[in-house]
Amino acid sequence: MSLLSRKISELQERTAKAVQGGGASAIAKQIAMGKLPARERINQLLDPGSFYEYDLFIEHEARGFGMEGKDLAGDGVVIGTGTINGKPVAIYAQDFTVAGGSLGMMHARKITKIMDYALRMRIPLIGINDSGGARIQEGVNSLAGYGEIFFRNTMASGVIPQLSVILGPCAGGAVYSPALTDYVFVVDKISKMFITGPEVIKSVLGEEIDMEALGGARVHSEITGNAHFFANSEAECFTQIKTLLDYIPAHNEARCEKGKVAEPDKKFKIDKIVPVDPTKPYDVRDVIRAVTDSSEFFEVQEMWAANIVIGYGRINGRTVGFVANQPLVLAGVLDCDSSDKAARFIRYCDAFEIPIVTLEDMPGYLPGVDQEHAGVIRHGAKLLYAYSEATVPKVTVILRKAYGGGYIAMNSRHLRADFVFAWPTAEIAVMGPEGAANIIFRKEIMEAEDPDAMRKQKVEEYKQKFANPYVAAAKGYIDSVIEPVDTRKFLIHSLEVSLNKEVKRPKKKHGIPPF
Repeated sequence: MSLLSRKISELQERTAKAVQGGGASAIAKQIAMGKLPARERINQLLDPGSFYEYDLFIEHEARGFGMEGKDLAGDGVVIGTGTINGKPVAIYAQDFTVAGGSLGMMHARKITKIMDYALRMRIPLIGINDSGGARIQEGVNSLAGYGEIFFRNTMASGVIPQLSVILGPCAGGAVYSPALTDYVFVVDKISKMFITGPEVIKSVLGEEIDMEALGGARVHSEITGNAHFFANSEAECFTQIKTLLDYIPAHNEARCEKGKVAEPDKKFKIDKIVPVDPTKPYDVRDVIRAVTDSSEFFEVQEMWAANIVIGYGRINGRTVGFVANQPLVLAGVLDCDSSDKAARFIRYCDAFEIPIVTLEDMPGYLPGVDQEHAGVIRHGAKLLYAYSEATVPKVTVILRKAYGGGYIAMNSRHLRADFVFAWPTAEIAVMGPEGAANIIFRKEIMEAEDPDAMRKQKVEEYKQKFANPYVAAAKGYIDSVIEPVDTRKFLIHSLEVSLNKEVKRPKKKHGIPPF
């Protein structure tokens, strides 16, 4: 055997050993938990045969606690590059079969290396999290590793898409990296995120708590809002990732690729979706599907703060970010969570040059002591800030109700919307007709022989004078009052003419959002 043959044989042996991770029994245990091994996850997510792995032979540098000479294949994390839908991505996947995927110094250096590569090459970064947390044996080196990751998450924010996939435990300080990224994907019964685990809670508070109830996929999808996409299986999760990457650009200086132009499905008849009666609910997602190409809509954070809807669709082949009040939930009011949800999405769209279409139908902010004490003023201000700050094309369509501060907050002309259209059913006023009539005409109603009849008369009078789109249109706050069936046509035109929009803003280091 020649020297080259021997060297190649040695390479193949070392590679075969390294890719076994924690060994056959550990891999079998991983599969028994319903979880795929790290490399199989990567290969299922990426285009077939496109993955190139780096730092396969990295060794840990822990000393003490019996760690000397201990073989931790690749130090518990797999990194590399490949393609999804033919487009380059950088990826890392923690390997739970190796020391529980715990993060030590070299483990962190592998992750930061691929993060640096992604930022330098301007390609999306995907992190698959499956780790028990910091490697205790490495002490402060583990904490330093997390800090280096968090810093890079922050530097890459708004420059390249950062996707976090939680496919196992993500505990302690480790949770802050996903929280700093753009989108978090979770899988039912597999994903776990929490700062303090059940054991710590029991030792400190003496309370027994189930891990799923503490920080499972549903908790973060429905209650905390930490997760953006919920899936029932890893395969479904990977499909969601592929779909998202198909809508967004590879970096902040690239435009979304234009897709195939297609008319909406004829079953979504836009003039039949919204009831004329402002008290009757409907699903605003049907309005979105009535204007998007092929009636496709990819919703973000579907399960949290459902009184507002956010997500992606295409209009005339171009990606658009939608923000829409949802009358099916709390009449579409704004509150703390929905304001946070919409504001963050608006800032993402603005960072990556994705036009924003706002569909408005809401009676204002949710009243009550709970909301006031939860900081609805501060949270609501986030929405005002996000819309005001955004310089991408911004188009608003007022479908029905636009009352009070909510009218201003939902991308009004006063926050520099480029185009504002209203349907004939739009009601634009300081408050709802019933409440307004009770205040303005209080004396006349109280002194009337039939107060109820007088109240109805005054409510109708208020509607005729104020609660319609023509008063705002007369002031130039509405560009056009349009028929519902013309909505897609107006959206296509307004997005096309604002394609090269340019805005100059005061020079400053950065603003101070109401975080």
